[in-house]
Amino acid sequence: MYVEHLSLTGFRSYEQLDIRMEPGITVFVGPNGVGKTNIVEAVGYLAALSSHRVGNDRPLVGFGADRAIIRGGLVRGEQRTSVEVEINAETANRARINRSNPVRARDAAGILKTVLFAPEDLALVKGDPSGRRRYLDEVLVSLLPHRAALRADYERVLKQRNALLRSARAAGRLSTAHEATLDVWDQHLAEAGARLLSARLLLVDRLRPHVQRAYRELTDGSKEANIVYASTVSSSADLPTEEDGAGAPGSPLQEGLAELTPPELTELFVAGLLRHRRKELERGISLVGPHRDELAVLLGQAPAKGYASHGETWSMALALRLASYYLLLEEDTTPGGDPVLILDDVFAELDAQRRARLASIVASAEQVLVTAAVGEDIPDALRGRRILVVPGGIAEDGTTTTAEDAMGAATGADAGSAPDAGVTDQPPEDDRA
Repeated sequence: MYVEHLSLTGFRSYEQLDIRMEPGITVFVGPNGVGKTNIVEAVGYLAALSSHRVGNDRPLVGFGADRAIIRGGLVRGEQRTSVEVEINAETANRARINRSNPVRARDAAGILKTVLFAPEDLALVKGDPSGRRRYLDEVLVSLLPHRAALRADYERVLKQRNALLRSARAAGRLSTAHEATLDVWDQHLAEAGARLLSARLLLVDRLRPHVQRAYRELTDGSKEANIVYASTVSSSADLPTEEDGAGAPGSPLQEGLAELTPPELTELFVAGLLRHRRKELERGISLVGPHRDELAVLLGQAPAKGYASHGETWSMALALRLASYYLLLEEDTTPGGDPVLILDDVFAELDAQRRARLASIVASAEQVLVTAAVGEDIPDALRGRRILVVPGGIAEDGTTTTAEDAMGAATGADAGSAPDAGVTDQPPEDDRA
């Protein structure tokens, strides 16, 4: 699969931008702050309906605007599809598929599949458990878009149960009415949580060999990488803080749940809620469930967080992303089933050896989109179409192969000797916003 046309209206720094794309490698080159990441962020948003940079949609809408539109023309084998997502500042987002009537934005999820690498990925190893949970849920939805409902259902029930816990805490005691109602919400939470937990456990089992393979490819293979799902549902000891997570020495969280069915997980979940009810009432929040679980990332026998070197941390973060790419390839072997690979300013963070190894792995993908502030950071294996990004638009001649050529084009534009450095490659009239 590849994106052949991208149109942005009111998205981030772009009032209007239209770019014709093609299979293979495309590198967006330009100084920091001109909008390179905004372009690939928009492609990622079309796939995941979320940004890898911010937790909510409001910053995606240009300053002073009330909506932003991302429109993509997608090619999968012989099939062409247009997808448009309207991001609204005050109302629900909407989508159009092949210029149909507007539908819910989530109905467009999964049409485009992407795997995005970014400097923020270091948090997959060094950060709090929430980032690793989000990683798992994003891969789940990429594999099967309807899985998004699992997390949505769970969060809806969790919100209701937390409200009840806060109410009971404010009352200073657990009344008979509170207790009966809490029993009902315990069951609802356990059922919804068991479905999400089961899906995550199966996913981790499928990801594990790919993580191990990817880490070996990126390093000298002297250490074995591993991932283990650790759940609060199975813990009978004191629960760790969200910052501590699992996988640290002495963590009470246990693995070994993958063989259980959702009904068995539900029963275990309810028992865990009852066991920790007093603590939950004291704090007014739910302490047991997938929202508190952890993906433990290991190198050898030690957790990568706190024990891995900077280089090992980067290799582990890249391995997690590559694992999702390999799994998507494994899941869909039909022509055009490859996800689009996006590497957002990653090479500046890597040493020469890791740059070369990552480039050799991803270079054969159907479409690779790369951003870089310095063209020399891009390995030779990723030479391809270069697009110079300038404030508010792009400038290219379609044949540029080096960063120096692109920078020369920009210098010429400043001197008045080159074509206009604004938006180029305008789409046909019927494709415009």
